[in-house]
Amino acid sequence: MAPKAPSAASENTIPMLAVSTPEWRTAVIRSQARLATFTPRAKRALLRFEDGPQGGPRSAAMWLSEFVQPGQAPGPRPRERRAAASLSSQWLGLVLEELDHGVVLLNGAARVLHTNLAARASLDDNHPLEMVGQHLRARLLTDAVPLAEALAGAESGGRRCLLRLGDERAECGRANVVVVPLNRDVSQAAVLLILERRQLCGELAAQWFALRYQLTPAETEVLKALSNGVKPTEVAQRQGVAISTVRSQIQSIRAKSGADSIGELMRQLALLPPLVSSLRPAKLVN
Repeated sequence: MAPKAPSAASENTIPMLAVSTPEWRTAVIRSQARLATFTPRAKRALLRFEDGPQGGPRSAAMWLSEFVQPGQAPGPRPRERRAAASLSSQWLGLVLEELDHGVVLLNGAARVLHTNLAARASLDDNHPLEMVGQHLRARLLTDAVPLAEALAGAESGGRRCLLRLGDERAECGRANVVVVPLNRDVSQAAVLLILERRQLCGELAAQWFALRYQLTPAETEVLKALSNGVKPTEVAQRQGVAISTVRSQIQSIRAKSGADSIGELMRQLALLPPLVSSLRPAKLVN
């Protein structure tokens, strides 16, 4: 049936269509094309449909909060999109907590936006970088300028780099930090710092490796020490045994794991995926 003349009462109201009840759904779909012609100031558009003479004086109203182009399926509502975005953000935060590399998200002014568990543990343990309030600072004055320049270059110029911070003579020692710009397809740029691991593999990963190859408790301790960069002679001193005992334990570990050398054994440890404990120290909980 032909549509009635549009009403001038409101610019937000779609013209009334006289349709029979079985045609109601079809009329709704066809009416979507009319939505594109209405003023963008309209927050909601009212679609009103009358029944024909045979259907009686009943009327139906349908409120639409979003304009849908012809041929397109209606997308999620704003509230649903916000809920999905919030859930995705929570998932991303949980994912970062499971990484054994410390990651710090901040802006060019060194204001920290997010840190994961590994980063908080590293920064709390005599790292060349430290948290001061909500900002990241270099412990040594000699690192302050290189850090500021790297952050500014990443945020404004999109430059990534590798920083070598700290000093072997200082208590914090040395550490490598990767500076990554996050400026693609975003309205506001940020900077990601990736901290190096202080050990070849985590405590749980080494423990899993030991269980996998049925290492003895003494062999497990030797394995953990080697993964932390401790030399065999120092391992022997720590355990109060002869160096020959440690060498025999290393040989046994290699035989059980199928490693041809200590280098191959360390490679196997380095390839292990991160295993982070679900028990978090209270001071490291974000």
